[in-house]
Amino acid sequence: MSDTAPDDSPATVVRVVRGAPTPEELAAAVVVVSEAFARETADATAPEDAPRSRWELSARGLRSPLNRDAGWHGFTG
Repeated sequence: MSDTAPDDSPATVVRVVRGAPTPEELAAAVVVVSEAFARETADATAPEDAPRSRWELSARGLRSPLNRDAGWHGFTG
């Protein structure tokens, strides 16, 4: 097994400062902190594609330029 963690999962480093937690307690603490971090990260980032505003949805595109060479006889409507 390699010493590096895969790119998609961050390496978990836990240092116990006080007390002697059991492996189950330590695993539960890591899960809780990881979930809180994931929620905070998801809430802090902007969505990739922002929804279009009502103005953008209702605004029409610019018309094509007028053909000045057609003269008055260019009307075909």
